[in-house]
Amino acid sequence: MADTDEYAQIDISKEEKDKLVAEVMRYVLFKTHQTSGCPIKREELTGIVTKNYRQRALPALVIKEAGDRLAATFGYEMRELQRTRAPSTRSGRPSQPLLNVDAKSYVLVSKLEPEVYSKYVENKETAHLSGFAFVVISIVHLAGGKISEEDLWHQLKRLGLNENDENHPVLGNNKQALEHLVQQRYLLKEKLTGPEGHVMMYELAERALDESISGKLKDYISQVVNTNAAAEVD
Repeated sequence: MADTDEYAQIDISKEEKDKLVAEVMRYVLFKTHQTSGCPIKREELTGIVTKNYRQRALPALVIKEAGDRLAATFGYEMRELQRTRAPSTRSGRPSQPLLNVDAKSYVLVSKLEPEVYSKYVENKETAHLSGFAFVVISIVHLAGGKISEEDLWHQLKRLGLNENDENHPVLGNNKQALEHLVQQRYLLKEKLTGPEGHVMMYELAERALDESISGKLKDYISQVVNTNAAAEVD
């Protein structure tokens, strides 16, 4: 946590500091629940602090301490997401990206043991969305990290998911379910301009490339490959 002296240097009392930290924590928890885990812009958290305070160093200190307390109290890491490269253009010349990516944002990542998280935290009512996300990420990963919209829906159709289905019994509107993965920063969506016109592409974004996701994905794919190999031998 931030040292008391750091706050003293910018002329703010412990009570004021604790109140700001609590406000940031509350905002992060409720916003994460409200948006089903979509990233929270750093500027949103900064705005909580700068609403009544003008010290330039204060937002960074408060956000850091809020992250420390979320980890200590709830077992959540407030992980920072930051786009470190421009989208790949190997399939053609890119038009402007369809997602306005901010320099920095945050998501909550549970650091609890899987058994504990499953028993006390995981929302079973939204487990199907996590399953859908894992399937889509797997398809894009196996395609080399990038796939056209047409090819992605072709693969999903083989699993019984039709692009134009707006009343799927589990996902509801299938297109919106896919778009939600873009909002959650599992996927990056962009329109490429090539010789044959415009092509919509999906590429793995920061959250899908994070070790917590990519590690599980590789283990799962390895298990599937080994299972299929064993079945062929039998």
